[in-house]
Parts: sequence; structure tokens; C-alpha cells
Amino acid sequence: MTFDPGQLGQSKADLAETLRAMRRRASRTQVWLARRCNMSQTKLSNIETGRITPGLVDVELIVRALDAPAEIVAEAAALARLAHTEWQGKRASWRRGLEKRQSELAGLETEAVTLRYFLPAMVTGLLATPEYIRASLSHSPGDISRTIAKKLERQAILYDSRKHFTFLLTEQAARWAVVPRAVMAVQIDHLASLSHLPNVHIGVLPLGNSIGRGPMNTFTIYDQRLTTVETFTGRIVFQDSRDIAEHLEIFGRYERHALFDEEATALFAEWAAAYRS
Repeated sequence: MTFDPGQLGQSKADLAETLRAMRRRASRTQVWLARRCNMSQTKLSNIETGRITPGLVDVELIVRALDAPAEIVAEAAALARLAHTEWQGKRASWRRGLEKRQSELAGLETEAVTLRYFLPAMVTGLLATPEYIRASLSHSPGDISRTIAKKLERQAILYDSRKHFTFLLTEQAARWAVVPRAVMAVQIDHLASLSHLPNVHIGVLPLGNSIGRGPMNTFTIYDQRLTTVETFTGRIVFQDSRDIAEHLEIFGRYERHALFDEEATALFAEWAAAYRS
């Protein structure tokens, strides 16, 4: 199924209708199907009316119990995957206020224990200096002062020793000149400083290393339950276990090629010195 952001809002209703129609074509009652799937009739009713979004396991149980044709099974699986995917457009975020997005991110960071960030193009706000944050928001409409303050507030989460952070930056992300040269040197020094926190691991992927798969998008993985992917016009939120597993695999592949600890701080020192020269 081709991805279309417009489909995401409708996919939950379409999935509910597909599963309901599938049961009716099979001439089965909700009581019978719920028993076969080892779920309550209330849960099945809520699935068929769209009140709750079934997990992929629930969908698999339902289509197997109804012995549905292969093409209907494929349609239900595709709709289930879309139903667990959300599109958040950038313009909608602007209308709501960018500081509200920062509150949402803070909530995700508070709930998660293990957080992984892949940064192919720029430094994330959690690792950024105030000057870098201000420059990175220069294209945003309206007053950005509250958004900057929220971003800086979020950085306190890095000092929560119960959490584990891994940041993977390409060389381009670390060195991209968002701010003037002297300020970039301070930003790179800041990366080196944060890498000494015991629960923060900052890895670098320097240019010239043969990795194979190219860096496509910025993405963040919260535990093993949710992945966000950034684009120019918004972000995609994945909750489908297959999408999360694939991003974990990609992250792991890059992590195996990354330089950490002394090797990373040596590169940071070299790049900061280049900006100061």
C-alpha cells in the first residue's frame, strides 16, 4: 500500500468496516468470533465500531478464525499497519504553537527508559546550545522564545540516571554550520561535554567509512513501542511493531559503525578546533 498522509485518518474506520464486513460475510456472530479469538465480545464490538484500534495480533486472530480470502487478509493487514501510523504536519504544529509540540516530546521522553536518536543532518534540541536552538528555529513563524525555553527545559531529562540515551550523529550533523563559526565550536564542545554523562552515549559516523545503507531521515525510537521520523513537512509516528523493529535494526547497523568515547571526543576536539582556526 502506497503511503499517503491523507489515508491515515481514515484507515481506522476502514479497518473496522473491513473486519465487520468480513464477519458478516462468514455468517458468524460476535459471540462466536470473540470466543474463537479468546477475547471479550465487548472488545470485539469496540473493534468493529472503531472505538478501539486492534493490534496486529488481534487482526491476525480475527482473519484466521474467519478463514478470509488472501486478498482480504492482505487488505486488513495493510489497514492495520496504517491504523498504527500517524502523520503530524508541520503547518498544523505551527497553528497549535510549537511549544505544545515540545510538551508532547517531553511527555514521550518522560515515559521512555531507553531512547535512541539517529541524526543524519543536524543536532537535536536535547544536545543543542541556546544559540544553536534559536538559529534552527529561525524559519518558524511567530514568537519562538517560548519554544526555545521549552527545548532548554527538556534537556534536564539527560541528567535522569534512570534513563539511557544513545545519539548517533553523522559527521555532517555535528559539523553543519547552523550558527557562525565560533558558536559552532562551542556547540561541538558541548557535544563532547555531554558525552561524559554516564547514561548518555554519543556516537559519531565520520565521512569516509563504508556503511552501505545511506542515512535517509532523522528518527527517534522510544523503548520498543514508538518511532518518530522527521521530514521537511512534518513527522510520521509509527506504532506498528514491524516498523519499530526495522528502525531498531537500522539503528543497530549504524551503531556498529559509530565511534564512541575517546574516539568520538577526539573528533569533536578536531572539528571544534577547525571552526576556531
